Amino acid sequence: MNMKKYTITLIAFVTLSLAFAQDAVQIIPNDTDSRVITTGLPFMLIAPDARSAAMGDIGVATSVDAYSQQWNPAKYAFSEAKSGISLSYTPYLSKLVNDISLGYVTYFNRLNEYSAFSASFKYFSYGDILLTQSENDPGFNVKPNEFTADVAYTLRLADQFSMAVAVRYMRSDLRIAQVDPNADSASTFGADITGYYQSEEEAYNDFNGRWRAGFAIQNLGPKFKYDDGGRENFQPTNLRLGAGFDFIFDEYSKLGVTAEVSKLLVPTPPKLGDRIVFTDANGDGIFNEADGDFQTEEQEAASQEDVIIEGQDNDVSFLNGVFQSFGDAPGGFSEELREFTWALGAEYTYQENFALRAGYFNEAEDKGARKFFALGAGFKYTTINIDLSYLFSASRIQSPLENTLRFSLTFNFGAGEYDEY
Repeated sequence: MNMKKYTITLIAFVTLSLAFAQDAVQIIPNDTDSRVITTGLPFMLIAPDARSAAMGDIGVATSVDAYSQQWNPAKYAFSEAKSGISLSYTPYLSKLVNDISLGYVTYFNRLNEYSAFSASFKYFSYGDILLTQSENDPGFNVKPNEFTADVAYTLRLADQFSMAVAVRYMRSDLRIAQVDPNADSASTFGADITGYYQSEEEAYNDFNGRWRAGFAIQNLGPKFKYDDGGRENFQPTNLRLGAGFDFIFDEYSKLGVTAEVSKLLVPTPPKLGDRIVFTDANGDGIFNEADGDFQTEEQEAASQEDVIIEGQDNDVSFLNGVFQSFGDAPGGFSEELREFTWALGAEYTYQENFALRAGYFNEAEDKGARKFFALGAGFKYTTINIDLSYLFSASRIQSPLENTLRFSLTFNFGAGEYDEY
């Protein structure tokens, strides 16, 4: 009789416990979570010219040159030359292959004291790729590529300040027509808004000096798809801020130092995880069937994969993404600060005919871990400028541009037609 009462009591206790058990929720973070912000057309962020590359990929606030189109076309309003043409070549992954490269061509024309026009064309080649269907198939070669073409107009708004607006067409031809008959190139367009300040030369105790500052908001434009069924990609919308100072020792020698920060104006990927709704038999908050935990049909339906644990949904329009990018990092303000890259560069010039350059670039470990030193030199003969740069990686992650020699050639016409210094 006592055993019967004990059994009935135990069944009643278990039944009562299950009746009052509430849904428990367990969140399991994804192991593959990444804090790196990715965009489409990433080749657009590669420094295409040797001068800027030698100073740590900076250019928004350096002195004007033919490659200002890449960094800040507002600088053209301060060019002493009437016009110029430049060519640049950058090998990519040169340790592995010899046919992946970035080519860049620019042109500028200072129309008058207050305005200038400029244009550029950038071409990134992925080299020759041999595709085969079987071991005995001779296959065929394809040449995937991407390119951009842009024009800019610069207007001087004050003696020491100018602004520029650029419009850009971007095209990515990565899909292979021989494999996919419906293959088509992806394309989109964007715009830049930039500004540049350059002070008058001022006298200090032992030298003269000049301040420089600049900003650029680049690649403002709609999202695009690489294929019809794929997801939409953000352009590499970017904010650059920089400032510098020229130490003018005498009429022959000058030392320019510049600092620059940049940030992608693209939403940060949120932290994702799996949401499991279940009945927690022992109250430990962890779903484990061995502990008696179970899921009803309703609980299984309420469970979800890849839900946002921290941060915000990054599937937004490009314009919303620009504003969201300043406050959506799952790690809060500290992570927002880590999304800024920074660089320091210096350039010593002698008689405007010879230049030595050095720079350092830094990116947070969890945002891409790009860290490198760079060195370079420049030579001028009449109207021709030749620039070289070399990169040394300082990161645990090897750079595709490591130990790469970059080469740039510039032709300036009408040198000294405008007096800015």
